[in-house]
Amino acid sequence: MTTVVSDTGVGPLLRAWRERRRLSQLELALRAGSSARHVSFVETGRSRPSEEMVLRLAEHLEVPVRERNALLLAAGYAPRYAESPLDAPRLEALREGIERLLRGYEPYPALVVDGSYTVVAANRGVLMLLDGLPEHLLAPPLNTMRIALHPEGLAPRIRNLREWRGRLLSQMERQIALVRSESLRELYEEVAAYPPPPGAEGEPEEAEAEPYVSFALPMRIEHGGRVLSFVSSISTFNTPMDVTVAELAIETLIPADPETAAHLRALAEADGAPASG
Repeated sequence: MTTVVSDTGVGPLLRAWRERRRLSQLELALRAGSSARHVSFVETGRSRPSEEMVLRLAEHLEVPVRERNALLLAAGYAPRYAESPLDAPRLEALREGIERLLRGYEPYPALVVDGSYTVVAANRGVLMLLDGLPEHLLAPPLNTMRIALHPEGLAPRIRNLREWRGRLLSQMERQIALVRSESLRELYEEVAAYPPPPGAEGEPEEAEAEPYVSFALPMRIEHGGRVLSFVSSISTFNTPMDVTVAELAIETLIPADPETAAHLRALAEADGAPASG
């Protein structure tokens, strides 16, 4: 994902972030321990903010880490946050922790994606769901949005595709509103234009009428002659100091009913793998 730095200075960028957060200059100033007058001067270019002030405003505006670097560059400062390759030695502890987490969650599916929804790690529960998909979708780089929504991917297997597709596209729209990434927008336009799989134009009414868990929309997916039901939970890292780490997300698929949990445990036991949970 690339960051585009405006040549108009940091002021318009900060104003755009403030308006996106629907904050007045006074509200932002109170949160950042400044004054509305100073925030106004910064936004109009009458005052050059210090590096500390840029970072403080960015924090209270909940600006993503990558975009904080863009704000610093626009203000004439060096980027504060590194962008390390995931295989960098300094991230070894992170990689080991992720691998332990994914293994420990088996037999339930769990995976890690970056800011472009490219899979960087996955456990055997995920591989089970992908069984039988065509090679062109499983070739690196593996992308979760393509796999989920492509008519040759998981889409024909998802019983509540209309609702689940809407949820995924809305998620991407919110992310695009936060980060200026041409590659992410291109991915959105690609997957949003996928034709529905055969027979999915009019999903059966009985599938839509089936009861859902009350706390979250599940993904109901066919596997091995039965329908499994999962609720998705996404976790990110707290206070990341590296762009790569900031954009990682750990997604776990929680069985939404006892039958799904029992089926996955039975599959794991049949494969000779330990079944936790």
